[in-house]
Amino acid sequence: MRPDPTRCLLLIDDEPAQRRLITAIGARAGWWVRGANDLEAAETMFADPQEPKFDAILLDHWLPGEEGSALIRQLRELKPEIPLLVLTAQTSVAVAVDAMRAGASDFLVKPIAPDRLLAALDAATDRRRRGGELRPLSEKIGKVLGFEEIVGSAPNFRAALAVAAKAARARVSVLIEGESGSGKEIVAQAIHAASPRGKKPLHTVNCGAIPENLVDSVLFGHEKGSFTGAFDRHVGRFEDADGSTLFLDEIGELPLDTQVKLLRALETGEIQRVGSRITQTVDVRIIAATNRRLADEVAAGRFREDLYYRLNVVHVPVPPLRDRISDLPALARHLLSRIAEQPGMHYLSITDDALSVLMSYGWPGNVRQLQNALFRAAVLCEGDALTADDFPQIAAEATYGRRADDYHAKRLDGQSATAALEHGPGVTLYQSDGNLRPLEDIEADVIRLAIGHYRGRMTEVARRLGIGRSTLYRKLGELGIGDVAA
Repeated sequence: MRPDPTRCLLLIDDEPAQRRLITAIGARAGWWVRGANDLEAAETMFADPQEPKFDAILLDHWLPGEEGSALIRQLRELKPEIPLLVLTAQTSVAVAVDAMRAGASDFLVKPIAPDRLLAALDAATDRRRRGGELRPLSEKIGKVLGFEEIVGSAPNFRAALAVAAKAARARVSVLIEGESGSGKEIVAQAIHAASPRGKKPLHTVNCGAIPENLVDSVLFGHEKGSFTGAFDRHVGRFEDADGSTLFLDEIGELPLDTQVKLLRALETGEIQRVGSRITQTVDVRIIAATNRRLADEVAAGRFREDLYYRLNVVHVPVPPLRDRISDLPALARHLLSRIAEQPGMHYLSITDDALSVLMSYGWPGNVRQLQNALFRAAVLCEGDALTADDFPQIAAEATYGRRADDYHAKRLDGQSATAALEHGPGVTLYQSDGNLRPLEDIEADVIRLAIGHYRGRMTEVARRLGIGRSTLYRKLGELGIGDVAA
């Protein structure tokens, strides 16, 4: 018998090398991996009382098409209660949609990073997240947004964007702090796009995803033969980003030795490849991001104080979604419009009862988690609007996490959620029963939204709505919203 703390993963794969890799990755986090060559072998294991209880299934070498979808459906029929994760070399969003509609809980793309696999297994087996989230799939939806396109009107969020927009025009380093999934990369992309370097590509390095012994090589490059495995000269990201911007995500993960070299690069503009005696001068602007409080890391001795001040010339604190929950209705509609652009998807509205469910939840994964939840619901929705019934896992988690310390998150009570829903940005097209709202009500909401957005400047409101100023005032009277413009 396995010890209680150990979780068991059934890996369906006929390649011994892949089995050894997955087994080694799982063992680090307390997963016991059992292997089956095919579905027939898996069925035998399910029927064997001597086999352990499986907590998750990982299906490797899954291929899109009817045969692959039928395999997922067969596994679901055999073990509907066990989360099923699919591992494939296919990167298409449409392929992942097919896998999910067939019953997959998550979709992982090769080559799979160990941390990503373990995070997916944890999310799939967490009883509060039994529905899965298809993280790598929904992350493909993103595109670069300018500051004017970023959705959010909460004062703390707009204040952060205002600081970022001012910093964009200068060459100074910017430090963006915020929880995972809160939108730090979106802000970094907007800063670069609004800068004089915006015509050149933004170069991104996730410092937390690089093995410690390779960080220097990735950032600064290396010469042939400088270490075991260095068969050729390698150009680092600093050289790649010469004349542009380098975005260092999760900067707090950098080893102290690398922090010294990064500090020198920031101070002098000079870098040195690993194994080289020659220094090179580069012109690189740094935007750094972290989900930690770097000041605390400095106090704990894990981050250099001098580097912290070099990076923190302009500080942009991105608030978590729970601290700007009034932005959720507009965010949800925006994300749904982006999801609708993906192959195999169509536009969906979202009802007020669904938004109320979403707004009652603490969102520990922030905007990224919201996007994942919306994507999952959109894939499985058969109607034209998402309702509360399309978010059973969110409703269950919101109920499970009613204590404030469950997610260290604040939740809105029903009255606050209703107020935020009524006064938050965006326009609801559907009623709670899924039927369209009357056109007069929608038009009134659009005008209210425009008046608020343009701060009561009625000439600008009329111009943006494409109507005359006199027509605007007539509509205010007809729709009974004259008081809004007062």
